[in-house]
Amino acid sequence: MRTTTPITISLPSHLLRETQRVAREEARTRSELIREALRQYLASRRWQRLRQWGAETAERLGIKTEADLQRLLDEVRSGRRKARR
Repeated sequence: MRTTTPITISLPSHLLRETQRVAREEARTRSELIREALRQYLASRRWQRLRQWGAETAERLGIKTEADLQRLLDEVRSGRRKARR
């Protein structure tokens, strides 16, 4: 049973040549190389979105420094402030 689904993509000729060169140098197929590139892109995108969420949350909570974060954590842990989601 096949575990992958073939797709067709279009690449500029210079990008295809470089892809073929790198695949040859690394003894990989173009498909393996492109799958790895896509996995890395998606992981990077997830981290970027997480960092953006963190920055927005910090701004909403008024956290500008590590000391602000520590103060907020201490308040939550001591029960003086309810944790917000």
